[in-house]
Amino acid sequence: MSQTFIQQLGRTKPVARGAPAEAGHGGDTLKRSLGLFSLTMIGVGSTIGTGIFFTMVEAVPKAGPSVILSFIIAAVTAGLTALCYAELSARIPASGSSYSFAYATIGEFAAFVMAACLLLEYGLAASATAIGWSDYLNNFLQNAVHWQIPAALRSPLIVSGPNGAELHPGRFNLPPVILVVLCGVMLSRGTKESATTNAVMVLIKLGILVFFAAIAFSGFDAKNFFPFFNPDQSKGFGGMLGVTAAAGTVFFSFIGLDTVACAGEEVQDPKRNVPIGIIAALLIVTGFYMLVAIAALGAQPAAKFAGQEAGLSVILENVTGHAWPAIVLSAGAVISVFSVTLLSIYGQTRILFAISRDGLIPQVFQRINVRTRTPVGNTVIVCVMVCLVAGFVDSEFLWDMVSMGTLTAFSVVSIAVPVLRHKQAAAPTAGFRVPFGPYLVPGLSIAACAFIMRGLSVMTLRVFAIWMAFAIMSYLVYGMRHSRLNVAGAA
Repeated sequence: MSQTFIQQLGRTKPVARGAPAEAGHGGDTLKRSLGLFSLTMIGVGSTIGTGIFFTMVEAVPKAGPSVILSFIIAAVTAGLTALCYAELSARIPASGSSYSFAYATIGEFAAFVMAACLLLEYGLAASATAIGWSDYLNNFLQNAVHWQIPAALRSPLIVSGPNGAELHPGRFNLPPVILVVLCGVMLSRGTKESATTNAVMVLIKLGILVFFAAIAFSGFDAKNFFPFFNPDQSKGFGGMLGVTAAAGTVFFSFIGLDTVACAGEEVQDPKRNVPIGIIAALLIVTGFYMLVAIAALGAQPAAKFAGQEAGLSVILENVTGHAWPAIVLSAGAVISVFSVTLLSIYGQTRILFAISRDGLIPQVFQRINVRTRTPVGNTVIVCVMVCLVAGFVDSEFLWDMVSMGTLTAFSVVSIAVPVLRHKQAAAPTAGFRVPFGPYLVPGLSIAACAFIMRGLSVMTLRVFAIWMAFAIMSYLVYGMRHSRLNVAGAA
């Protein structure tokens, strides 16, 4: 029976789907190789490294010492959404994260729009973290061997200047491109191998952050926290406005929640392990964020954060008067931030895999390598796009765009909870359930996301609107006609 245009937009994918329908191209499926520890480390690895290693330089000039409140606001918002993710991942343990949740509850059109948000989120996050990794690599080389990467090979073509975007011909940021290529090689070899490498890197990263906090607290000065709020009103960041703006900047660092849910089809006992992994990762991440943020602000006045490269390493060098602590931290960052970029690329490839499997984008993204059982072609395409952005664009343009995609994804996940509860009212599925009913926590989560969105720049909203227009056009031209649900309905 043919469907009307509106019915096609709102058609949903059944929650319980048989294995053949969920298989990749050629009948292969993703291998369930991830346990609870590896899954939690995926969540921790996706988050710690972005918010602390890099965005303090962007967030502190907006909020001053009150950036601590920005992290708390972001953490509370992420915590509310984590509960929603936990319930949906227990009921819909599939690759694709928010996309799969939206497809099973709200409808195909909303799911495709959500997928576009996630692709923006993961792709730009991978580029931004790779660029930040380059700063720490250069700091390490400068302190360890007294050599720097030539400026022409570590600065992008498009940079942020006093009057907006500026072009610097002949410039290319080579180090992040090398990092992305290495990540692509790792992911193409197989998920289990990538997860094991990631777990080691995460443990190194946590150790490095404890090392930083221990030394930074030795130079702690409570006077650095006064005035607590940013007193400068000239750029619109005074008082709580700065806190809200900084919350929007740092929020993307909670992208790890999405990455855990993305791994649903590769997790052992996903109904148990995915909810636990999401909540455990959030608790670990929030604790470390607060520890390092307080230590950094206590060791250095807020005014010095603006424009710093490899900020945490510079703080250690200033506190101790020696280069060796900066060398240790930069080396740890170079090693461990690899995992952030690795997992951002991983998340994007698995979302593309899920969308392609549903027929909404070409089949090349769902083809699985017979030997490694990973989507190699998909990974290559993603890495090429991430390399182009990382090599030519300044990271200052990327942070808020990633946050916008994350906030939109979190909002849709929150909406999906009451919708799924309503659909399963007659025969509810066992597993974790959001406390206090299906409306309170999801409603608070949506409100918190909207509050943070208020602090994002007009430019961010404009670029996001252009990206959404492109996504909608792609769905109407290709996705709607090639959808598996459309093919099944026609048959």
